[in-house]
Amino acid sequence: MAQEQQRLSPVERANLVAYLDGELNEAESRAIATKLSLSPTARREVEALEQTWELLEQLPRVKAPENFTEKTLTEVRQFAEAGGRLENAFLTNLSRVLQASAWVGASALAFGLGYVLTQWVWPNPTARLARDLSVAEHLDEYHDVGDFEFLKELAGSPQFGAERDD
Repeated sequence: MAQEQQRLSPVERANLVAYLDGELNEAESRAIATKLSLSPTARREVEALEQTWELLEQLPRVKAPENFTEKTLTEVRQFAEAGGRLENAFLTNLSRVLQASAWVGASALAFGLGYVLTQWVWPNPTARLARDLSVAEHLDEYHDVGDFEFLKELAGSPQFGAERDD
């Protein structure tokens, strides 16, 4: 790109106000001055910025109220005091969260302990049925028998083998 077509770089554009106010160091100031002397495009950017500043000067200036400084300092003090309250609120909420976590943990531990105790200590009816499976398979027949008198008669009958004397 030709020297006369060069635009200001973003860094130079950011430093342009400081250049116009004379706040840049000598090396940066010389670099921008050289670019402005060689490039009409860069000069147009500076002119546009100067026109913008002139237009801003035409706007009415707002005056701060007389108690502006006092109000600002009061708000800063209140904010500084609120910092301590904010910290206290954070610590209070953290304490509540930790307490809730402790209760949840204790509840989970109690539930787990209860579950383990019911599995190991409490009798399991299913295990008993498995142990007495032969009785369970013939339960209907045992109900049909009724009582022990019928069984004694069967035991004494000749069809079942022998007569016994009691």
